[in-house]
Amino acid sequence: MKKLFLIVSLLTVTLINAQVECDYSYNEVTEEGVEVRETKEYMMYEKIFGNTSQYIFFSLTDNGGTPLLNFKILSKSTGFPELYCFDNTSKIYIQLTNGKIITLISATQQQCATLVYNPDDKKNMRVLSGTFLFTKGSLEELEKSSITYIRVRYTTDTVDYPIRNEIDSETIKEKYFPNKYFINYLNCLK
Repeated sequence: MKKLFLIVSLLTVTLINAQVECDYSYNEVTEEGVEVRETKEYMMYEKIFGNTSQYIFFSLTDNGGTPLLNFKILSKSTGFPELYCFDNTSKIYIQLTNGKIITLISATQQQCATLVYNPDDKKNMRVLSGTFLFTKGSLEELEKSSITYIRVRYTTDTVDYPIRNEIDSETIKEKYFPNKYFINYLNCLK
């Protein structure tokens, strides 16, 4: 009886965790009849230290059957946040808990972060966005295993970002579970 109860409990928890509602920021059909959908941005990384903060957001796009990862990094500081750029050699490496490393390839031409001054909090902000293509077989691996690290190869620098199980965002005041992002949201592209 205990084993049956344990099995039913595990199945219930698995089904509840696997059913994430797909919330799209964009869902249109082009004039050519191609459906384009993009999920809302999801916080993957948050670092706040003194007067400096840095955030990474992911969203997924289905562009007529081609899955894409949209990457955005936002940096705020009372000084000048570091300048990052993407080009066609940029890559994102995702390390999974099963030990595999997934590589995503840049679909973005030369692009650097824009600098904007926010008079409300008297900080400089840099925002950089890029689009990345999944390599063959990577979607299947990302659906099965959670994330431990993300390494981003910018134009002139490579930076590692540790991925936490849970982010209780100080800024947005919401909870995020970035290590299971792909497990929970890749189904939104199907």
